Amino acid sequence: MEDPILKRRAIRKFTDEEISQADLDALIAAFQASPCGMHQTDKQQAVLVTSPDWLEKVEAATDNSCYGAKAIFIIGANDEAFGPRNSSVAVENILVEAARLGLGGVYIMGGAMKLASQTELVKDLGFDPGFKVAAMAAIGHPAESGSDEDRSSRYKLIIK
Repeated sequence: MEDPILKRRAIRKFTDEEISQADLDALIAAFQASPCGMHQTDKQQAVLVTSPDWLEKVEAATDNSCYGAKAIFIIGANDEAFGPRNSSVAVENILVEAARLGLGGVYIMGGAMKLASQTELVKDLGFDPGFKVAAMAAIGHPAESGSDEDRSSRYKLIIK
């Protein structure tokens, strides 16, 4: 079995197949298990959007940045120092778990910034006051396989 960290690819095209409750539960567990700076668990919240009405609202608010995914994790933070970093780590946990489950996903940043500017919609999503959208993950059954590029040396790494 391939390591889900290495298997994970950005998927931007999804089928219409619904995500099972068991898979949603596993994705939620991955979010809940994500590390956070200084164990400040009160600095982060998430909204999992799966209802068709809310999926449509989020897609409209983000200029269709979520590619028609059947599940969207919206991660909010109330702290500028740790919040955005914790949110990114949470999204990575969710994306790796999605890959393990055979689902596809993509880290949504541009859409997260668009959604963050729509304070009424963020409030309607259920975030506590003071929380801002920091990151998003769109998840679904993949309709594409993603790039097969060699990612073994993508970044400069200095070892001393």
